[in-house]
Amino acid sequence: MLSDMDNQYSGELTEAAAQQLQARLSSSPAFCAQQREYALFSFQGMDVNVSYFAKRRRLVVQGHGTQNFLRLMLPEALSTPGDDNAPPPISPHFGVDESGKGDYFGPLVVAGVYADAQLAEPLLRIGCRDSKLISSDAQISHMAEQIKNLPGMAFEVLCIGPARYNDLYTQTGNLNKLLAWGHARVIAALHAKVPACPRALSDQFANEWVLRRALGQYHLPVQIEQYPRAEQDIAVAAASILARARFVEWMNKTARAAKCELPLGCAPHVLDAARRFVALHGSSRLRDVAKLHFKLTAQLS
Repeated sequence: MLSDMDNQYSGELTEAAAQQLQARLSSSPAFCAQQREYALFSFQGMDVNVSYFAKRRRLVVQGHGTQNFLRLMLPEALSTPGDDNAPPPISPHFGVDESGKGDYFGPLVVAGVYADAQLAEPLLRIGCRDSKLISSDAQISHMAEQIKNLPGMAFEVLCIGPARYNDLYTQTGNLNKLLAWGHARVIAALHAKVPACPRALSDQFANEWVLRRALGQYHLPVQIEQYPRAEQDIAVAAASILARARFVEWMNKTARAAKCELPLGCAPHVLDAARRFVALHGSSRLRDVAKLHFKLTAQLS
């Protein structure tokens, strides 16, 4: 029987089940072994710490990622039929995330991934986590290919290039509306692939009704849920990786073609890069590589 207290779970675990869990964590790139006093083994993962104390046969799980861990990695020996404290399995849902909205150069990419109880475990084995926690572009690209190639995987990637982005921003006049438009399009495309999926999960919008209205135009039987730090969800984490991989691919390809560095973010060195781009290609071409509503554009003159 498990006891639940906020983001902490503690439960008795047999020696055999503990060995099973240790083997799974050791083989998963999402978890890193660490030392903890009195613990037979201890691992750190995305927003979760897992320790097993052999003397009391006690498993302790702590952190914001506790729910995902219990659903995906918990050995069957820990939960018994009728155990009301055992977490439910991952239910079918779409996870949606974006990349590039804070970068002056480059596209806005929105991606979505379908996950259920069968797909969640291989996604975790791949090491899916918030793409912002993965520093290597090569690793993100490799993981994105692994996600796409999973049997039964349904995904959608919408890349809104800067030229199209600038047109849409002129029409909407608001980044949240543009972002909601992209999220809704991705969810609608995923729904066409998995019509039975009942809900979609995304990060919290400043005004939750912006996304609800955008999705409502498609008249889909999909419930939209929004949470802060939604990347803790395995489907949203996978979507963040797909979005980042496409964003990085676009940036690298465009920088090579332009023969000009296109740095990330919107710091002063990005302004210097924009000036070099304009000097090489002219101000009229800037709309093809940059989001013109950023304040940096006004500083170029």
